[in-house]
Amino acid sequence: MAPAPNVAWTPPPAAIHQPPDSARAPELPPDLGERIRQLTLADVVDIGLRNNPATRISWAQARASAAAYGSAKGAYFPTIDAAVTGTRLKTSATQGRNAAEQTVLVPSLNLSWLLWDFGGRSGSIKEARETLFAADFSHNAVIQDVVLQIEQAYFQYVANRALRTAQQTTVDEAKASLDAAQERQRVGVATIADVLQARTAYSQALLDLQATEGAVQTTRGALALALGVPATIPYDLDSTAAEVPVAQLADSVDVLIQQALKSRPDLAAARATYEAALSRVSQRRADRLPALTANGSLTRTYTSFLPSGANGYTLSVGLQIPLFAGFSRGYDQEEAAELARAAGLRADALSQQVIYQVFSSYYTLQTATRRVQTADDLLASATQSEEVALGRYREGVGTVLDLLQAQSALASARAQRVQARLEWNTALAQLAHDIGILDTRGGAPLRLIPDSTSETPR
Repeated sequence: MAPAPNVAWTPPPAAIHQPPDSARAPELPPDLGERIRQLTLADVVDIGLRNNPATRISWAQARASAAAYGSAKGAYFPTIDAAVTGTRLKTSATQGRNAAEQTVLVPSLNLSWLLWDFGGRSGSIKEARETLFAADFSHNAVIQDVVLQIEQAYFQYVANRALRTAQQTTVDEAKASLDAAQERQRVGVATIADVLQARTAYSQALLDLQATEGAVQTTRGALALALGVPATIPYDLDSTAAEVPVAQLADSVDVLIQQALKSRPDLAAARATYEAALSRVSQRRADRLPALTANGSLTRTYTSFLPSGANGYTLSVGLQIPLFAGFSRGYDQEEAAELARAAGLRADALSQQVIYQVFSSYYTLQTATRRVQTADDLLASATQSEEVALGRYREGVGTVLDLLQAQSALASARAQRVQARLEWNTALAQLAHDIGILDTRGGAPLRLIPDSTSETPR
């Protein structure tokens, strides 16, 4: 241990453990090298599902539950064990009797079999089966959680890249305005105040671009973390998935809620856990009832005086009747019943939560859809306004303040359109996740109706 509070502990060599074999290098598809800088959304989801620790943990837990179920089914079969006993005897010489030596070898087979126990054995097997179902459903839920996490990181990174492009355009426009102001000042039709205002706007645009550049790299690292790969891997993305046409939902919120109650894997896992808890109640009840068992053994004895051996066997059928165990069996059954009731209530509470999540995500997507349409209209009008203001300024009939205000409004409109697209994409993924239908390629299989009134994205 550390010798003093202000001294760090120096670990001995035995305390330093090497990473386990399971901590392998991230797995990348073999064909990834050819398109490492043009990964699609399906590619990044595939990589993430291969390497994210959460999916690997839940998969190992599901496999462990499958093995536990296989082990539980063994209770239907007899248990057979083999044993070999070897004995070497030597007696002492006594009055009238010589010393004797003898070797005894007894191989045997022992059998025990539970014939009937009023549902305890079947309850144990059903509990293991339902626990397996819960583990598999939980694995599916983890997959959807990871897919959503990856999609959110993907769309955020793509949005920051789009914002960087938009702000680079704003910088170029601000530089053109600064050049125009300097030229007007040179020929004597503008004041130094116009040049200073234009230079201020240009510097502010540069600052915004530099901040966004840092955000691009940060979100790129966050996406790499979601994929379970080092951020230093030289990858980049194809942003096509982030520019799909905006569309309206074809189904009502009530239809989507009913679909979620059937499809959500975490809700299915909670229901399977409840069924497992009910099976545990039947086991505790069977502990208070008689059980019919069979036991047997087959032996063959070899001795020095009987080298050819002799067979022997026993066979018994018994009825085990539990009489008294300090009232513990009754309390065990009551405990199992209450735990089952709690599991059922948790499943009911999760159902209500699922309903709320779908309801909230549905209207979030509806709002995001309208925001994209409005942002497109805003960008179109701001673009026209900036073009008019720039033309008026170059012709000498407009002020630099009007031009800078128009360019600032245009820059804001570009940023709002990027943000609106980001919100729509993430809202669509969130709704598919909350319904429980987000697929393993990053798709959101929702019925959408294209909106013919929306403008083509610019």
